Amino acid sequence: MNIEALYNIYSQHFLVDTDSRKIRKNTIYFALKGENFNGNRFAEEALSKGAIFSVVDEKEYVTSSRIILVDDVLSTLQKLAAHHRKILTVPIIGLTGSNGKTTTKELINAVLETQFKTTATVGNLNNHIGVPLTLLSMTPKTEIGIVEMGANHKKEIAFLCSIANPDFGYITNFGKAHLEGFGSIEGVIEAKSELYTYLKEHNETVFVNPDDEIQVRKTTEMTTAFFNTSIALLETNPSVKVTFENEVVATNLIGSYNFSNISAAITIGQYFKISTKNIKKGLENYKSTNNRSQIIKTKNNNTIVLDAYNANPTSMKAALESFSTIKSEEKIAILGDMFELGKESNKEHQLIADLVGKLHFNTAYFVGEHFYQTKTKNTLFKTFEDLVLHLKNNPLKSQSILIKGSRGMRLERLLDIIS
Repeated sequence: MNIEALYNIYSQHFLVDTDSRKIRKNTIYFALKGENFNGNRFAEEALSKGAIFSVVDEKEYVTSSRIILVDDVLSTLQKLAAHHRKILTVPIIGLTGSNGKTTTKELINAVLETQFKTTATVGNLNNHIGVPLTLLSMTPKTEIGIVEMGANHKKEIAFLCSIANPDFGYITNFGKAHLEGFGSIEGVIEAKSELYTYLKEHNETVFVNPDDEIQVRKTTEMTTAFFNTSIALLETNPSVKVTFENEVVATNLIGSYNFSNISAAITIGQYFKISTKNIKKGLENYKSTNNRSQIIKTKNNNTIVLDAYNANPTSMKAALESFSTIKSEEKIAILGDMFELGKESNKEHQLIADLVGKLHFNTAYFVGEHFYQTKTKNTLFKTFEDLVLHLKNNPLKSQSILIKGSRGMRLERLLDIIS
């Protein structure tokens, strides 16, 4: 079956699913494969749960006239998304960067959805599978699309742009993330700038933070929309409060590092003619979830700043410096290993340990095999279990606590310990 014929089926309901456990009625099930799973095995099950067709790439699983055989399921999913994008007439905003992609995407969506029917990337489904799924979730009712694009190797952003064809773009920043794949900070800049390359080649518009020298330098010959100069940071104690157009916006976000994310949402909102009132409403109603910059109060009078979704040297440094400005007599940092740093790992973990020493927190706990090798006056724990045992024997009370580490550390588990 060619893409046009498959599209005719898809366009009847605008539904696709890749998880056989979460099949929706009238969806098309795409049987993706991975190292530890084979979606082909569940093609019939998907039909029994309500899928109208299943798409497989192994002939032995074609046991029904409603099971479609293709050469490669993933490639077919991507081609279907690209075909759908060509038919869509709505503006699409492409978003990438080293840090803050998901939060910025959520803020932009919170602002734009006050006046438009938006469709945005769910969570951080921003890779070669997530971007096609985001595009295919857009229906004739969608008025603006917001597509987050992630990468840990060069040429990935270029590939995602070839599917999403963004009309607008924004790069949050260029930081020390995925150094193992990119090789260096220069590699990060080159890879993320693939979004700029696409937008420039197609004469599209890029949103630019004038305080970011790299953004400014990279976009000199492009169609640009700079951040609104009226936006100013008022305070971060602990929530971020900003002002623009004589309005004060009290957000539910923490950390001065979120100021640029908020500024991007305001600027993009104004570009699309969102009223000042609705921009304020969207920003103030947004609450962070999924272990990103969350403030949690405990029964032992602890205030936890939970930022444990992910970490790299740039975001770790920003979180620590912001946490150091919070007005509190008792501050503790609990930091977990940062992954995917390659040969730079030892150096970057030591730099973070040195920074913590200069910030003079009451206490700092480092956990993980990488931090365990650093030289510091603070307390080191080789394993998560070692840290848990210490916290059980030495419970924290009336403290302000920053918890941050890479996703693989799963430091949000500490919430069950720190009560």
